[in-house]
Amino acid sequence: MAGPHFDIVIIGSGAGGATLAQRLAPTGKSILILERGEHLPRENENWDPKAVFIQHRYRTQERWYDKAGHPFSPTTHYWVGGNTTFYGAALMRLRNRDFEKTEHAGGTSPAWPISLTDLAPYYDEAEKLWEVHGARGDDPTENGDEPPYHCAAVHHDPGIAALKAHWENQGWRPFSLPLGIKLDQAHPVTSTCIKCKTCGGYPCLLRAKSDARTCAIEPILDLPNVTLLTGRKVLRLETDGAGKSVTEVVCHTEGGEERWSGDIVVLAAGAANSAVILLASANDAHPTGLANGSDQVGRNYMFHTLTAMVSLTAEHQAITFPKTLACNDFYWNDPRGGFDFPMGHIQMLEYMSGQTLEGEVSDWLPPALMPDVMTNALASRMLSMLVISEDLPSPDNRVKLSPDGRIIVDYTHNNLEGHERLVKALQESLNGFVEHAHPISQHHFQFSSLLPLYGTAHQLGTVRFGADPASSVLDVNCKAHQLDNLYVVDTSFFVTSAAVNPTLTTVANAMRVGDHLIDRLGAKVQKPPPAPPRKRPHAHKAGESLA
Repeated sequence: MAGPHFDIVIIGSGAGGATLAQRLAPTGKSILILERGEHLPRENENWDPKAVFIQHRYRTQERWYDKAGHPFSPTTHYWVGGNTTFYGAALMRLRNRDFEKTEHAGGTSPAWPISLTDLAPYYDEAEKLWEVHGARGDDPTENGDEPPYHCAAVHHDPGIAALKAHWENQGWRPFSLPLGIKLDQAHPVTSTCIKCKTCGGYPCLLRAKSDARTCAIEPILDLPNVTLLTGRKVLRLETDGAGKSVTEVVCHTEGGEERWSGDIVVLAAGAANSAVILLASANDAHPTGLANGSDQVGRNYMFHTLTAMVSLTAEHQAITFPKTLACNDFYWNDPRGGFDFPMGHIQMLEYMSGQTLEGEVSDWLPPALMPDVMTNALASRMLSMLVISEDLPSPDNRVKLSPDGRIIVDYTHNNLEGHERLVKALQESLNGFVEHAHPISQHHFQFSSLLPLYGTAHQLGTVRFGADPASSVLDVNCKAHQLDNLYVVDTSFFVTSAAVNPTLTTVANAMRVGDHLIDRLGAKVQKPPPAPPRKRPHAHKAGESLA
């Protein structure tokens, strides 16, 4: 079935796709958003750790495969809003040097085709729109010219404040982790966010987390020029005979195949799936995959090097919202001397209940062997931190599509020395504050047994942008070098992973690309009419009339 023609077709409603749609909506141009998932239901299970972490109620059940052919379940959620509905809401800018060529102990991090200056005004907008709470001037890696946050930093719980003082006594400079939450600390009774124990990893039942569905999709759903279709899994893109323009987007739905067309087509399906769609779209003009003349589609897959430091305190901790503290002292080197290469970033992890803990270890210890009384006792004494280090791009780390349609992630960890040094420094720093600290490192496991907390949540690269068509897939505006009307705005455009969470950069870049498209289309931003009464989000089913 062929649908009507649109000015812009966007594939995916996560941070990149949703933000681009929101940026373009005021132009009045007709916009179609194709989302393979549905609207996430508001239900008690949103806050149920057993449903979320043990039963994996909201994660995809599809299987991907590692380089050895072992199947695994990716930490991916196919719902309106994408993975941001489940993220930990840490929203950080890339640092100035993250955009520059940087030498690491394990190799070279290449330069981006844009600089911090190009993204700075969009970072400002994104932080305001996504209600990022933070404090300027405390992070030693800041550029120094950033404007104040629009929302004050989230107050530390007593146990986190004590940890902050403990680190400061060692000469560290911990700072408030920037968080996107709808929190009114001056009026806690009426605040949307209540600083509960079910934030990162959960969908927020109160809609208090700044994510793509609440910040970008829902504000534009009632506009007459915006159409969101759920239950549409895009299979491939078809082009004209010369292979210069995408002519149709082919979807699988419950009701059969659908075809959609637009003057501009934008991929935002996630780093792995966007690469897979391009590879599956091979034709005579693009025999190795659409836009793949550089042979870079699917290559340079990154997802950060991560270790969780799980520590047990001697006493029970009165902490319900621990994810408010971070440290960048070791971001570029070891300030104590002896190692002059980047090491990475430290941030507090979310509160872990007993069943959350069960879910995190369930791949190697069945939940039945971890009784609730034991895990809840551990959780009440547990303080967890996440160490994030840069994963260097490598052409051999890639997403591939097998002849029978399987998604294969061929990946080998790299650049580990700085990360291991930072893990050791963190563990040593906790002496005198915790009774025991145990690192659980992602790179000690195969893909098939990665912790659910990690998995593929920070997937990056695969369709990177650059000035040279021989070494990149996209140009500086995130348009495919080889096609006139194809853009990509999810995390696959990243050249490097840096060592901080990628969501804010994805949002800022989608705003930047949106402004480029407004200029390209000769569009004008129109003042929106008064909003009609709010309607319940409606998921159009396959075959349903759009009239």
